[in-house]
Amino acid sequence: MNKSVKLTLTERCRHAGLRITAPRKAILKTLEGSEDHPNVEELHRRVSRIAPGINIATVYRTMNTLAEHGLIERHSFSDGRARYEAVPEDHHDHFINVETGEVVEFRSDEIERIQEELARKYGFDIVSHRLDIYVKPRKG
Repeated sequence: MNKSVKLTLTERCRHAGLRITAPRKAILKTLEGSEDHPNVEELHRRVSRIAPGINIATVYRTMNTLAEHGLIERHSFSDGRARYEAVPEDHHDHFINVETGEVVEFRSDEIERIQEELARKYGFDIVSHRLDIYVKPRKG
């Protein structure tokens, strides 16, 4: 497959052999359109706007299925609730604002280089990693 072609979450589900039911389609569309990292309750609220009959248990089951197939990432930030995003094509890390809960994605080649150096120094190869940095707005 051509790596430059970006597949939607729905297309990735089809490639993984998952059926795209009407409720799942609404959930996927909502998740694909999210620019944040919603928890299940927030996702259900958004899905209910376009598909009012979907219950929250369906959203929970769908998110678990997507996570099991490696199609979404489950994050647990400081509020303790699981939040979700489609698995990104490019690695990124997160700033989490402890005052507002806002999550800001960023990428730093310097941080990636330092992590590789540290892993080598201690005799490891990095398989996977996630960096979440908790921040608060700078005063002044």
